Amino acid sequence: MKILVTGGLGFIGSHTVVELQNQGFEVVIVDDLSNSSEEVLKGITAITNKKPLFEKLDLREKAKVQDFFKKHQDISGVIHFAASKAVGESVGKPLEYYENNINSLIYLLQELQKLPESNFIFSSSCTVYGQAEKMPITEDAPIQTAMSPYGNTKQIGEEIITDAAKVTNINAILLRYFNPIGAHPSAEIGELPLGVPQNLVPFITQTGLGLRKELSVFGDDYPTPDGTCVRDYIHVVDLAKAHVIAMKRLLDKKNLDKVEIFNLGTGTGSSVLEVIHSFEKVSGQKLPYKIVPRREGDITEAYANTDKANNVLGWKSELTLEEAMASAWKWEQKVRS
Repeated sequence: MKILVTGGLGFIGSHTVVELQNQGFEVVIVDDLSNSSEEVLKGITAITNKKPLFEKLDLREKAKVQDFFKKHQDISGVIHFAASKAVGESVGKPLEYYENNINSLIYLLQELQKLPESNFIFSSSCTVYGQAEKMPITEDAPIQTAMSPYGNTKQIGEEIITDAAKVTNINAILLRYFNPIGAHPSAEIGELPLGVPQNLVPFITQTGLGLRKELSVFGDDYPTPDGTCVRDYIHVVDLAKAHVIAMKRLLDKKNLDKVEIFNLGTGTGSSVLEVIHSFEKVSGQKLPYKIVPRREGDITEAYANTDKANNVLGWKSELTLEEAMASAWKWEQKVRS
């Protein structure tokens, strides 16, 4: 079966392509290379001994999306990663985020509704919960007012998919990720942000190598055990495997509703300082960091209740924070060598 993976050369997308190919799926990747590199294809091929199909395509160009689906009429499912994803950047560039994240989704769904049946996995985010009132966060937690345009695009995206599924042949699973980190154990693929990293772990590993002078910790006055923000850090390989399980669920028609929602996390919260100390342990070196004022859009804590993913989806995270940090460090060293 052929699966379309949009944003398939990005961090989570590339790891998901690997897991799909390892499970025998044929994969076609669409990516505009705005925050990724065609070099990633080599890493995917090295791991799986199979090169996925790749088309450079900007999903904001409606006519090109239409042409793509005319060319590939045998697509059994779509996993949609392609989106801009930096919380801080979205605050400064809201219109770019709305155009990229919403328009591309609509153009995809407009093509999918033309097919006899459509299976759609949406890369969503725990940002839809905002600062949840209770920890750990269940799928039933109320959707809070988004604290950033990025978070809002995920909320709107979920609403668009839900509305479309009601009146079309589209079946969808919305996967709300917590904080993906790490790299493939082969160090053939990993997280490689262009420019200054917006996420914690690549900034840590780049600082560890001396590419950055020091890490900024945004606030140590939060109401958490050590004063720094708490997040649920999930190994990207665990996350990728969840997408394959979710896609098989739709293909096997085991979904109980037209749209299902699952949290993907470890169920454990780790503070920024705990992540730093984990890196120091696996790398054997001290990390230079300084405490700076809080960053707009950051919430205090977020970690998942994973019962539904464990029991209904049949998926569970297996890899530890230290394993994730060790793989991220191995990847960073390889990329810079």
